[in-house]
Amino acid sequence: MSSIDLTQFQATFFAESREGLDAMEAGLLALEAGTANGETINTIFRAAHSIKGGSATFGFRAIAETTHLLETLLDQVRGGQRAVDAETSDALLIAVDVLRGLLDRVEAGDSNTQGDASLNARLEQLLLPAATAATKKTAATVQPNPLGWQIRFFPQPGMYATGNDPLRILRELAALGDCNTCCDVSALPALHDLDAAQAYLGWNIELRGDISRAAISEVFAWVEDECALEIVALIPPVVAIDPIVAAVADAPIAATSAVAAHDHGDSSIRVAVAKVDALINLVGELVITQAMLRQQSAHLDPGAHDLLLVGLTQLDRNTRDLQEAVMSVRMLPVEFVFSRFPRLVRDLGARLGKKVRLRTSGEGTELDKGVIERIIDPLTHLVRNAVDHGLETPDKRLAAGKDAIGTITLSASHQGGHIIIDVVDDGRGLDRQRILAKAAERGLPVSDTMSDNEVWKLIFHPGLSTADSVTDVSGRGVGMDVVKQNIAALSGEVDIESQVGVGMRVRIKLPLTLAILDGMSVAVGGEIFILPLSYVIESLLPGTDDIKRIAAESRMLRVRDEYLPLMAMADLYHIPPATTAERSTSVVVVVESEGRKLALEVDELVGQQQVVVKSIESNYRRIHGVSGATILGDGRVALIVDVGGLSRSLIRAA
Repeated sequence: MSSIDLTQFQATFFAESREGLDAMEAGLLALEAGTANGETINTIFRAAHSIKGGSATFGFRAIAETTHLLETLLDQVRGGQRAVDAETSDALLIAVDVLRGLLDRVEAGDSNTQGDASLNARLEQLLLPAATAATKKTAATVQPNPLGWQIRFFPQPGMYATGNDPLRILRELAALGDCNTCCDVSALPALHDLDAAQAYLGWNIELRGDISRAAISEVFAWVEDECALEIVALIPPVVAIDPIVAAVADAPIAATSAVAAHDHGDSSIRVAVAKVDALINLVGELVITQAMLRQQSAHLDPGAHDLLLVGLTQLDRNTRDLQEAVMSVRMLPVEFVFSRFPRLVRDLGARLGKKVRLRTSGEGTELDKGVIERIIDPLTHLVRNAVDHGLETPDKRLAAGKDAIGTITLSASHQGGHIIIDVVDDGRGLDRQRILAKAAERGLPVSDTMSDNEVWKLIFHPGLSTADSVTDVSGRGVGMDVVKQNIAALSGEVDIESQVGVGMRVRIKLPLTLAILDGMSVAVGGEIFILPLSYVIESLLPGTDDIKRIAAESRMLRVRDEYLPLMAMADLYHIPPATTAERSTSVVVVVESEGRKLALEVDELVGQQQVVVKSIESNYRRIHGVSGATILGDGRVALIVDVGGLSRSLIRAA
């Protein structure tokens, strides 16, 4: 049989190893916090074991050496020989960080990657006390080494596809001692049914010699999830000093390890993100084509084209179902983001001398992968600020009548076509007077008559910070500015609630996906614009008396008891009017962004529709007041209005 190129499987190894490290970190933090269940340590151990086996298969020696020590330490924890104290927990978490770095270097092609000698020495040092204790524990009995091992090894049919060769494993076993192997052909099919890529043979093996079980387990380490495996020790009678031990010496002793049978299949597959994106793009084109057919069919005679129209209706329904199904492939649970914060909170709290408890809810809430990846940085800033600025030290919390342990809560939930993410802390809250003073120092227009909401929004101004000193954690006034910019780039909004001595809530509102949106089509001159429906409050036909001019170029619209800035979209986008109709007879659409309402004057409401968003910035450049574009059913391009950008520009002009 020709050798298999293992490099084709490395991408899967790296992805699965990183998932395993994430699971290890989450489990270790749960053990440290006392919130783990009985399965947690097994999950951690399996992750380390899988990484060790994979790294050994691919020849990544540095990773294999570290995970071998890690696995041994975890096995002691799993066997009850060791408790997860602070020293052990720190070492294990550092090992997770080191392994992440080793994976990155190996994946980048660094063939000279070396392990972390200091970490390995620390893990070896931790192993010494447990080994000594085990020696003392077994001093009362004389347990001879087994005479050998009886092994049953039956590979799964698809073992070759993962790059593993059963014959290589048999050769490694034979090198350990006196090996007698008998082939099991019970699963071998008829000749005409044979598939050269499948494994059908099993083996019954008797291995004799002074061989440890660990040495045998090492041979099967990278295939134990791909075979049925039984290992039974051939042990002579136990020589016991204690008569009680002698009484049970004749009891049968067998060490058996059974792994999942080969008829169990996997319920998921890995697909490259580029393939999913290409599929989504094709479905988007299908939606555009379907809209074009629907528009062209509007002029057909229903009686003469009954079957065609029924088919188009069915196509409309199937296209929407297909679009929703494909979009769901890109949806990931928010847990993907939340899971990285327990470690951040733990380390940062310890560094700042604060006790912090992190609570999460709504982790299963799903969000588009593109949105999730771009919300990580803003949320990281908010969580770090909550630990550093928000929460007090234990002594100050106790003096204020609070629990010494501060609490940060991350929650996610759906609201209409959006997702709401809250970052809440029970710390000191924002200091209104301090923010106003800092803003005045920066030359910002402030006054004591400003509402709390207006004052809180000042912290998003570039360069404004209320920190007493600049550290590597905070104090440069860039964190909250980055939060604002990144969320705005996602067509999202951010709002703040705060109460002195009680705490602070930062609420982020984001679209579920950046690929499609529900919009209101409006006509302006000879062009069509799309207003995202999530920003639209209402539409109306204002009377002449409802419009007031307050300056040469500024107008206000009275909507019931409220006056709103009135902006003509034809002027905003420099579009000549399609008719000579007076603007007083135009339609007005009221939109709201970041708590501020704005009235947009248009020529006509065309209708509501779901549109496929196309990026202008990636294909041309960023355009003020435009967040994207879409293709209409008649083939024309319609610009998608950046309502948030218009609102912010109006504030800056004020």
